[in-house]
Amino acid sequence: MQADSLIEKIQGLGPDLLAEVEDFVDFPQLRQQQRRLTRAAAAASAPSFAVVWDNP
Repeated sequence: MQADSLIEKIQGLGPDLLAEVEDFVDFPQLRQQQRRLTRAAAAASAPSFAVVWDNP
């Protein structure tokens, strides 16, 4: 699908559907940001939990 065709379809949507499409388009980027934050938080907390994880 060409971008021009997609733009034409989007321009034909009403305000409610346009908001829904915008949410849909934003979702993959937000999900990627959340995954990066989760990995960063896990990496930052690893030293704090090392004693617990390495404990028999």
